[in-house]
Amino acid sequence: MWHRTVSDLMTTSVVKVRRDTGFKELAKLLAEHDITAVPVVDDEDHAVGVVSEADLLRKEAAQLDPAGLLPVLRPRPTDRAKAEATTAEGLMSSPAVTARPQWTAVEAAQVMERHHVKRLPVVDEADRLVGLVSRADLLRVFLRGDSAIREEISGEVLLRTLGIAPGTVTAQVIDGRVALKGTVERKSLVPVLIRLCQGVDGVVDVSAELRHRVDDTATEAEPEASRRAGLAT
Repeated sequence: MWHRTVSDLMTTSVVKVRRDTGFKELAKLLAEHDITAVPVVDDEDHAVGVVSEADLLRKEAAQLDPAGLLPVLRPRPTDRAKAEATTAEGLMSSPAVTARPQWTAVEAAQVMERHHVKRLPVVDEADRLVGLVSRADLLRVFLRGDSAIREEISGEVLLRTLGIAPGTVTAQVIDGRVALKGTVERKSLVPVLIRLCQGVDGVVDVSAELRHRVDDTATEAEPEASRRAGLAT
């Protein structure tokens, strides 16, 4: 099956900054380009960190309330250092959590979730910046049309991967939700088929009303049951 990769989804015209880029220039770039973060690169274009709106807002949050009504925040040492920083090097989150162009959308999403980040600089084998992929980019997978999803399930999953003859199992797709109906040769194929359909780009959910001709799961359990029965006697 074909899956769209990070290279298919990422932005290649990336706004990037150097370590010595100043605070106001950073704020200006975010506003001018309507973005929420910029990767920081060294002289060889290696991604060394990311500066986000949240990093810049620490300075604002650290200011005293002019009216004197709000309590004074007592940030952690790392947050205090960022609030006092004036360049990208001091403001950035480092090291940069990055992605590779050949990753699937699933791999990139899992890394974002694990590291609690909203975007990933994309780097090549030499760790040079080649793009940026965001949560919004990954969600484009779910814009895939129902007809394209149905065609992939029918052609790639059912016929070419599992060898199920056309018409034996049908796939109805509505708003990314797949409904499988029909008959498979072996019962053990049912969970395999469902899992493969769940992995198709753009699929939101899979339900199945599938019959089987042979229950091969029962024959696998019989030897163990027979052995236990023999021990009992």
